[in-house]
Amino acid sequence: MASIRALPPELINQIAAGEVIERPASVVKELVENSLDAGAGRIEIDIEQGGAQLIRVRDDGGGIAHDELELAVASHATSKIGSFDDLEHVASMGFRGEALASVSSVARVALTSRQRGADAAFRLEVDGGKLRQARPAQHPQGTSIEVRDLFYNVPARRKFLRAERTEFAHIDDLLKSLALAREGVEFRLSNNGRPVRIIKAARDEAGALARVAEVLGEEFPSRSLRVDHSAAGLHLGGWVGLPTASRSQADQQFFYVNGRLVRDRVVAHAVRQAYADVLFHGRHPAFVLFLALDPAGVDVNVHPAKSEVRFREQRLVHDFLYRTLHEALAQTRAGVAPVQAVVSAPNVSWTPALTGAANEPGLSPMPWGARPLNQPRLTLGVRDEPLAEYAALFGNAASAVQVPLPDTDDSQAPPLGFAIAQLKQVYVLAENEQGLVLVDMHAAHERITYEKLKNGRITSALRSQLLLVPLSIAVGAKEAAAAEEHTDALAEWGLELSRSGPSAVVVRRIPALLEGADVSQLARDVLSELAAHGSSRRLEELENELLSTMACHGSVRAGRRLGIPEMNALLREMEATERSGQCNHGRPTWIQLSLTELDKLFMRGR
Repeated sequence: MASIRALPPELINQIAAGEVIERPASVVKELVENSLDAGAGRIEIDIEQGGAQLIRVRDDGGGIAHDELELAVASHATSKIGSFDDLEHVASMGFRGEALASVSSVARVALTSRQRGADAAFRLEVDGGKLRQARPAQHPQGTSIEVRDLFYNVPARRKFLRAERTEFAHIDDLLKSLALAREGVEFRLSNNGRPVRIIKAARDEAGALARVAEVLGEEFPSRSLRVDHSAAGLHLGGWVGLPTASRSQADQQFFYVNGRLVRDRVVAHAVRQAYADVLFHGRHPAFVLFLALDPAGVDVNVHPAKSEVRFREQRLVHDFLYRTLHEALAQTRAGVAPVQAVVSAPNVSWTPALTGAANEPGLSPMPWGARPLNQPRLTLGVRDEPLAEYAALFGNAASAVQVPLPDTDDSQAPPLGFAIAQLKQVYVLAENEQGLVLVDMHAAHERITYEKLKNGRITSALRSQLLLVPLSIAVGAKEAAAAEEHTDALAEWGLELSRSGPSAVVVRRIPALLEGADVSQLARDVLSELAAHGSSRRLEELENELLSTMACHGSVRAGRRLGIPEMNALLREMEATERSGQCNHGRPTWIQLSLTELDKLFMRGR
């Protein structure tokens, strides 16, 4: 083995570049984040040949003093932290002081800057880590950094660059993600001298939502929920997509911690649990969420590229995210506008078509105020008594499970309107203020029944099943410790287990609803989540799967003829039931066709 020796600075910087600079987009990220930290209000990015030939980032920020230009490209030199206390409270995007040094070690870099109030600008050039004397230059207030011939002195790294179009697409995606976090900053992107994207600064919430629509698609705002909640020193804001707007891949998930885009397993687990009851397996929600907390509560110094963080109170953050998103999704009642929490139905000045028994030839139209809103409770000819399987587990408490109908004024039109017909004994057609409502009656009733079953489980005593022979299971030391710590919480769910050794637990009872399940796998799954996150919903998820199956069998089937009162009862229950906008599998339960959309179908007004 060779003797120990100190590495030369150039090699140190190239090693650091290997950790920080993966592709041209990585360079753009570091440079733009520096511009944001400098207080820039406008940032221009010019790209040539996918960034391999040229990356130029120009901003109007505070600039760099001419006697600090050499320090700016030196290793571990920064103005953003100066002590360990600063590192514990990092509020800037960059703080390591190695970005420019790493970039300049694998490219030809030119740095031109004019500080606010300075008489002149200065330009410094670095070629493969070798500095040239700074000289005066012409430049407005702010900073421009040119990175040419990326990886010219590291041929092996240059070979790994993809096609020009691919590399530019990564840069474009990066810019859009940064634009979501800094809505007050204008971004301009050009490729090979041609303007590609101009993102104007947003001054209000409407402008911020328009920026979100530009990144996630024009349909996202109308298919999303606004989130704005604070608790325990945490604040979560942004937009979450409706379950019916889910995607086949997780390509529209943007989560920011104090303005920094991150990927975190705690966050991913909390979001997945919040959507667990409303999404198909294999589907992914879309969201743009901003978590704000005390910088001392999050460690951003855990990854060279700063793409990961570590929360000091992981369980608190996890539970806050889960409960906030879970409650937001629970408000997706049918008929409620998605981006608003509540929709008020204004007085209607026009007279819709007839409904109910009055819909006969020769009868005059009936205004909203004359229509009976006291609809009967939904039975649809299905069993009035609770499901047999459900009653066996919860007793007579199941029969008391009801969803309270919303209070309505006779002068107001209900959000889903009034039923007018049934199509092919599958869909309910209703007329509301906006136009025509189509309801999948089985999917809607399935969600209603499912929510009733879940409410009954919560409000009644959960029965457990004693195992004839206690089952001993070998687990890891962390899982065994979690079993010992959370014994009481598990017992509330009907799962009785205790630690029997350093790496073993004994299961004595399981929830009666899960009789016949794989007890060993169930215990391991629950304890694994408890060890990793401090909480587990595995028991609840398994029970929900069974309750969903029961709800499917206990709901009105397609092909059943319903009367007008029964259809109206279904509509009123949908308006009162949480998550009734989609069925248990994430499919929509209803759609709205406005008069404008109907007019377009028939080319009216042209």
